[in-house]
Amino acid sequence: MVDRLVNTESNARRINCVEQCFGSSGQPLAIAGRVLVGEGVLTKLCRKKPKPRQFFLFNDILVYGNIIIHKKKYNKQHILPLENIKLENVDDEGNLRNGWKIINPSKSFVVYAATATEKKEWMAHIRTCVNDLLAKRGISQHNLEDSPVWVPDSDTKTCMHCKRSEFSLINRRHHCRHCGIVACNACTSKRWLMPQQSSRPLRVCLTCYHKLSSSKGSQGGRPTTTYSVIATGGEDSSGEDSSDDDDDRGEGAKNAEANNDLVNFDDAHFQTYD
Repeated sequence: MVDRLVNTESNARRINCVEQCFGSSGQPLAIAGRVLVGEGVLTKLCRKKPKPRQFFLFNDILVYGNIIIHKKKYNKQHILPLENIKLENVDDEGNLRNGWKIINPSKSFVVYAATATEKKEWMAHIRTCVNDLLAKRGISQHNLEDSPVWVPDSDTKTCMHCKRSEFSLINRRHHCRHCGIVACNACTSKRWLMPQQSSRPLRVCLTCYHKLSSSKGSQGGRPTTTYSVIATGGEDSSGEDSSDDDDDRGEGAKNAEANNDLVNFDDAHFQTYD
């Protein structure tokens, strides 16, 4: 199916439409041999609460973004190369059903489909695209350390590292970029350079810092850098943000939130292209 669509006009029009929906803030997506395999809305488990995100599956990348106007405008484009993506099932829990982990060296997270059938379709198509891509390039997945799936803020009221510090408006939550736990500022005062996630040293918990420091071959033997951390209101002073939780801020924020809540999931199911 994918091979037949590579050079078709309909495929070119679909990719161009995706580019226009992201506008000037998005990266160009039209390259030789790229095919839009399918698209749909998935609920992404963010650090503060689950939020709907528009996903586009290509034969070589997975793209997603915030929904401003469904099928018309998206922002905060994220692009994940398929060659290192792995999937892992997530058990149903309460209202969060039909979920799975999307695991990648640069970014990992949990998503939920509207139905079990849609979950099955998404996971099958992603795995097929990954396997086809690896076979076409004659490569295997790189032996890189995957980024962690972040523990949601709501899962704990106290630091998961020291078990003592209680979170408040003043004592803010932070995430370890190596293991994903929620911890206080004091317990995440160290930084470590993880090139697969960022070009800048990122916040890690004290346990992970000591493990990384004691591992001679960790991250190719790259040196560590320690920073004094100053907490700033509303921002996680972590080097680079690896969560899109607060991406709805700024221009169009109110409209984004409003439209996110008004997405018609009956009209947002996983759509594939023949």
